[in-house]
Amino acid sequence: MRHWLIKSEPGTFSIEDLARARRRTTSWEGVRNYQARNFLRAMQLGDLAVFYHSNADPPAAVGVAKVVRAAHPDPSAWDPNSPYQDPKASPANPVWSMVEVQLVEIFSRPLPLDELRGVKALAGMELLRRGSRLSVMPLTAAEFRTLERLAHAMPSAAAVPAARSRPPKKGRG
Repeated sequence: MRHWLIKSEPGTFSIEDLARARRRTTSWEGVRNYQARNFLRAMQLGDLAVFYHSNADPPAAVGVAKVVRAAHPDPSAWDPNSPYQDPKASPANPVWSMVEVQLVEIFSRPLPLDELRGVKALAGMELLRRGSRLSVMPLTAAEFRTLERLAHAMPSAAAVPAARSRPPKKGRG
């Protein structure tokens, strides 16, 4: 089993949306970055992914999903009514892939990015690398276990103020 991190803006699709979805399952479509697409193609049935809310206040890891259907062509790429349409893609030349994920758990507390930056065991995690913007990325088994452990532990006294001290942003940035 491999481990992953998948990002979504909560205003577009949140973990709560996944919880409300039929069978708590959704297609992870619309990825239009070749490296992220290749990571989608590497996902296998049963792999686990940390669900991460990006462009949120604060951005945070919020739960876990499981891959319930491996990579297959993303038909939104050739749908003229889709915001994810790519004129280079077609059923004969799909170009883009998607997987299906099912909710496993919503963390009892979000793990804010600022808190994750302070965890030594996560120092090498791709998400924490400056300039990393991929929407799909691998996690090591150790990184995944660390995130799970943090999600099930009480926040440190130092982490609580940092996670709550920012004033709310106006609009969607």
